[in-house]
Amino acid sequence: MRITGITTHVVGTPWRNLTYVLVHTDEGLTGVGETRMLGHTDALLGYLREAEVNHIAGSDPFAVEDLVRRMKYGDYGRAGEIVMSGIAVVEMACWDIKGKALGVPVWQLLGGKVTDRVKAYANGWYTTERTPEAYHKAAGEVMARGYRALKIDPFGTGHLELDAEQTRYAVSLIEAVRDAIGPDAELMVEMHGRFSPATAVRLARELAPYHPAWLEEPVPPENLKALAKFADKVDAPVATGERIHDRIEFRELFESQAVDIIQPDLGHIGGILETRKLAATAETHYMLVAPHNVGGSVLTAASLQLAACTPNFKILEHFNDFADAEIKKVVKGAPQVDPESGCFEVSHAPGLGVELDVDAAAEFPQQQARFDLWAEGWEKRAPKGGR
Repeated sequence: MRITGITTHVVGTPWRNLTYVLVHTDEGLTGVGETRMLGHTDALLGYLREAEVNHIAGSDPFAVEDLVRRMKYGDYGRAGEIVMSGIAVVEMACWDIKGKALGVPVWQLLGGKVTDRVKAYANGWYTTERTPEAYHKAAGEVMARGYRALKIDPFGTGHLELDAEQTRYAVSLIEAVRDAIGPDAELMVEMHGRFSPATAVRLARELAPYHPAWLEEPVPPENLKALAKFADKVDAPVATGERIHDRIEFRELFESQAVDIIQPDLGHIGGILETRKLAATAETHYMLVAPHNVGGSVLTAASLQLAACTPNFKILEHFNDFADAEIKKVVKGAPQVDPESGCFEVSHAPGLGVELDVDAAAEFPQQQARFDLWAEGWEKRAPKGGR
């Protein structure tokens, strides 16, 4: 079997574009992969056009390791976000083809499953008025849908510092959410890598009474010493890793022991097998894996294949019930959270278990998407008198 070519399909939303790639073969099998870019979609498409000619077309889709190696190192450059995301979408699609050809789910090819259910946490649920009352109501609705965990960034447009008024307001939002979800649900706090270590430590102490399940990216992710400084002074679990695009770059993070949970994004770190290798290394450092997952349903399906066969997998982020409600029809067989357990059931369908509906995808053309924590759109939800 050989790859004859690829086709790309971009599904647009106001805040990010979802890029789907179909990998076609000479035996009629087609696989699908997905990533999402923030402001770099055209750059990704340009890279994929060149990679199709230089590396992809004519390759054996079963030889995943060889194809990844050539795409990563074959152009004599250092692979960054664009290249690793391009590798990821093609790599996922190759696993999809391999599973379909053999009639088994991808997790079966990666060592077999260790669980039948994967816990989910909700993100994207808080696109509402930024008030304690609105957040209390929205969080209650999340619980009513069956989720037993959710994540929120309560910090408005805070950057490096957060003044006393904004801090009190952020804490009031967390207090409202905790009250709505009860003491047993997991409440993850997102900090988006925005604060100085001193500010992040202060915020962590303010939030401690509400028992965050983790504090995510408390400081800018480039400085591991700053992260270690933070981790040494707080008791809550620390999570990070979504903006690391090469498995090798996690080495210092492991050695520092500054985090408890790593959050690789399958769509940016080279795909399923690269993340599987990373998870195995994390296991030797007693760290859990909770992938960053703000893409669409194909990326969710790929992340679940990893989850099924990973002993140290903790939980999977899920946007598709909230921010993606209108575009869920783009993917047939999209994974769904069980309303009774708050978990995904592991799929037994061949490959990734999902299919891209090209006609439905065409209904959502690429947009000039923008995600900016400091833009005016975020200011509109800030409290009166706030920054």
